[in-house]
Amino acid sequence: MNRKGFIFDLDGVIVDTAKYHFLAWRKLARSIGVDFTEVQNEQLKGVSRVKSLEKILAWGKKSISEDSFKTLMSKKNDDYLSYIAKMDEDEMLPDVPKVLKYLIMENQPISLGSASKNARTILKKVNLHEKFDAIVDGNDVNKAKPNPEVFLIAANLLEIKPENCIVFEDSVAGIQAANAANMISIGIGKNDVLHEADYVFKDFTEMSLNFLKELIEK
Repeated sequence: MNRKGFIFDLDGVIVDTAKYHFLAWRKLARSIGVDFTEVQNEQLKGVSRVKSLEKILAWGKKSISEDSFKTLMSKKNDDYLSYIAKMDEDEMLPDVPKVLKYLIMENQPISLGSASKNARTILKKVNLHEKFDAIVDGNDVNKAKPNPEVFLIAANLLEIKPENCIVFEDSVAGIQAANAANMISIGIGKNDVLHEADYVFKDFTEMSLNFLKELIEK
């Protein structure tokens, strides 16, 4: 039987915490007199907290002290945590349970590969923590996507070669990281945004179990 490694990003793939990141970042940005659009917000997806704040400051042509920078990052995380504290299984994106159930039934190893330092908390909130064979999050990596580190660590934990891994991602940086890792990249979202991916689906409702079967058998 073929064994592939299936690696899932968290935000925007398994759960829609991207909306909470947007709300928290926008609140923070407005507190320092910067506003940004949902289009600009695409650039914050899948990148670290430090990089995200650097981008917001650049958009607003602002410079702040290192202490203020750390304070703002902490404040953003507190706001974000207050949103995710209210999460439950209903926050899972459509057909995620169907896909996970199929892969588990087919004895395919699955891992999380997320930049989020809150990934384990979120997985527990939506009752998925036990479904994953490995979890790699922002606490386990030094280099942010598009660096492939997070996915390479996940492949190593699953004991599957990178070229036999499949990554589900909703961010440009994440797709680039999967491609750099020599993995099959599947974009979850808009084709025009994620055109560098090997395949793109609007969401998991568009993905047939037959497609997953073909990925396993390749």
